[in-house]
Amino acid sequence: MQPGQLLVILTLSTSVPLILPTPSHTTCAPYTGRFAPSPSGPLHDGSLVAAMASFLDARAHHGRWLLRIEDIDTPRVARDADRIILSQLRQLGMRWDGDIIWQSQRLSRYADIYQQLDRQGLIYGCACTRHEIASNAEQAGLAGEDGERPYVGTCRAGIAGGRSPRAWRVRMPDEAYSFTDRWVGERTQNVAQAVGDMIVKRADGLFAYQLVVVVDDHDQQVTDIVRGQDLLSSTARQHQLARMLGFTPPRMMHIPLVLDGEGRKLSKQNHAQAIDVHNPVKSLQRAWAALGFDVLPVNTVNDFWDAAVAAWRQRFNIG
Repeated sequence: MQPGQLLVILTLSTSVPLILPTPSHTTCAPYTGRFAPSPSGPLHDGSLVAAMASFLDARAHHGRWLLRIEDIDTPRVARDADRIILSQLRQLGMRWDGDIIWQSQRLSRYADIYQQLDRQGLIYGCACTRHEIASNAEQAGLAGEDGERPYVGTCRAGIAGGRSPRAWRVRMPDEAYSFTDRWVGERTQNVAQAVGDMIVKRADGLFAYQLVVVVDDHDQQVTDIVRGQDLLSSTARQHQLARMLGFTPPRMMHIPLVLDGEGRKLSKQNHAQAIDVHNPVKSLQRAWAALGFDVLPVNTVNDFWDAAVAAWRQRFNIG
């Protein structure tokens, strides 16, 4: 197996062997990265690992690190979670550049992009339930990634039987799309076959994450995205949508996930504990170890970041 093509899931247990790829990467200035948490609860060890990796990569490239609050899915937003997340980042010594944006304040921008796609004849209503989507995919012998059932295009030619739309989809091109991930390596996916036409607007009127994240990254001039491997399967569809809108897709790095004691991804849904900000160096060292590095001989937050940026730059051959 070639360097940069090894996919590793790490836990916080020190008994698990840590194996890292050695991807190469050619940068072009200016580098702009971002961290985009959903305010459904405080940051936990898993989300800190993603924040740390994106922060380190931006600082190692002498680039900008932006902060975006992804609160488009309003039913999942927890009260004051955004304020708590900002406080956690500050206490961990993670300073962002520029102004923070909240997706909930950008609805008119998303509506403009939606109308642009609609004028291009790429949007159509879909009345299919989740059960129907799964049943149709099973009958067609299709199985998507990560348990996702591909949509077979049932409503592409119109909704039958006078039913009302449950969602609105965008027509995806039937072609293979390839990109190189800086951690995982080369990836190829035909979105139309593996996923189908993806939802861009939900029945409740909310714009879908897959649409708004593409618009946000373009508007914020994001050049590089560092995030968890649970979002790896979303990359091809996001890049394809970006290309349909005339945007340049960002470079990608998908880092390994942190799992709990039962082998599940650490998440707020699984009641992951909030980061201990009362001992920030200890919390940072835990996240650093989860990324496969040895504990740093430091005692302060500032010393941690100085050493970690230097080690990250050396590990990924960043000049």
